[in-house]
Amino acid sequence: MLKRMFVAPDPGRTRLRFATRAVLGIALAVVLCGLAGHSLVAAVTGGLAALLALFTVTDTTVRGQAVTTALLPAVGLPVLAAAAELHEHPLARDLAFLAVVGAGVYARRWGPRGHSLGVFAFMTFFVAQFLHATTDQLPELYAAVVLSVLTAAAVRFGLWCYERRLPPAPVPAPPGGTGLARVTTRQAIQATAGAGFALVVGQLVSGQRWYWAVGATWWIFVNTTSRGETLVRGFRRVLGTVIGIGLGLLLAVPLHGTALPTAVLLTACVFGIFYTAAVSYTWMMLCVTLLAELLYGLLGVLDPALLALRLAETGIGALGAVLAVLLVLPVTTHTVTDAWIQRALRCVHACTAEAATRLAGGASADPVARVAELEQLLGRVRLSVAPLVHPLNPMFGRKRRARRVLALLDDCAREIRGLVAVAADPEASHDARLAAACWRVEAAVEALIGDGLDAGARDHITLPASRPSAVVPGSRPSAAVPVPRPSAALPVPRQSAAVPPPRPPAADPALAHLHGLERALAELAAPLRRPSGSPLVGA
Repeated sequence: MLKRMFVAPDPGRTRLRFATRAVLGIALAVVLCGLAGHSLVAAVTGGLAALLALFTVTDTTVRGQAVTTALLPAVGLPVLAAAAELHEHPLARDLAFLAVVGAGVYARRWGPRGHSLGVFAFMTFFVAQFLHATTDQLPELYAAVVLSVLTAAAVRFGLWCYERRLPPAPVPAPPGGTGLARVTTRQAIQATAGAGFALVVGQLVSGQRWYWAVGATWWIFVNTTSRGETLVRGFRRVLGTVIGIGLGLLLAVPLHGTALPTAVLLTACVFGIFYTAAVSYTWMMLCVTLLAELLYGLLGVLDPALLALRLAETGIGALGAVLAVLLVLPVTTHTVTDAWIQRALRCVHACTAEAATRLAGGASADPVARVAELEQLLGRVRLSVAPLVHPLNPMFGRKRRARRVLALLDDCAREIRGLVAVAADPEASHDARLAAACWRVEAAVEALIGDGLDAGARDHITLPASRPSAVVPGSRPSAAVPVPRPSAALPVPRQSAAVPPPRPPAADPALAHLHGLERALAELAAPLRRPSGSPLVGA
């Protein structure tokens, strides 16, 4: 965990800029709330609204991010009003909270915007419970939320919009089917069921802080698809909470809400949340837990008993998530991992075809866009395989095979990047052997997809066509400039990748990358073509 925090790569210092801008935007929002004469409760509400506006909005374009940010108050303010109105009506409040949970998760099927609006709606209801918001406070809270979101938008899109200099990142849509087979529908039902368990049991433990259990269940379901991913995320949340409570006993409790040191630590926590989110959920939860403790210190209610209650409620929420993913419409790790691996392999197929078209002289082919898509898909593969390679996974054989698959897919990506770089060179060779090698690679991918992966996954999840459309606008399908199949002198049998030809000399880089790709695909056959009864991921 320490290595992931301090040694994880940060290309272009993106995480550093992301975290620094968040500190600036949230601090400015809180200062403006104070200058506007808002109370401490309103200032905390505004600060949390600014944090969510800067953290959850992840559209692929700056324009899309601006639109989503503008929509946040339209979703959050009605939810805030409902939470305040129902504060004295526990049954109606609880049912409304569960409805927000289900709708928020279901909205993820509409991509990053739906996800952002769902998170903002849930957190607005959560914050209303956290601060015990009442109807007489609504005008001030409305003003604080709007002011803070505007401030965050001004910092993000005006003062420091570093995204304008970055290419749009492709976001692969989750594998889906119809009806309850859709992952988002399943998760909405699972999250609602898990939150219902957390709400009931959490209220039995504490009539005041039960919402912590619901919040734990909700956040465990964020960015997960299978039950294995959800179990791992639940473990990491509890671990981060335990460490954060330990730090809270050492740092937050002795401060008793003293303004200056609390403000310094709050700043550090905000930075830590944004800086660690992409690399370690445990570290992020540590920072979130300490942030909540410091806020309770400012409100004058922090003590060790409250921290113990926080841990108990987090455990209840994690248990609710575990029971939901195990018992309610479970989506196995095997199903999801097979789906993402198939999509990654199809993208390798498409990248090779685009590169072959470019090497054959087709100027319209755009293999660079395919590479960006492949990187995103490999990220999803790593996330879905995370339960298998987790240190606590007792199934060592599957762990070894999963690590082997990840290593070979990384090899494929490295060779694809090299091939695309060669194809971009206008002086690249148009040797007929390149076309033959490209067809062998495509045949190897087709063999893996057709024979190597569990067909049962396709009964649950519908996958895209064998050559998915590029995610980045402007790319064209590889069929625009057809590459002739090799002549009879260069046969390409379906299983030819099993024995790839010797690697060519370094003077022929395109062939070198293609043969390296062939080797990686040939070696993938062993861990993917599993024997009956021994799935790669049966979790």
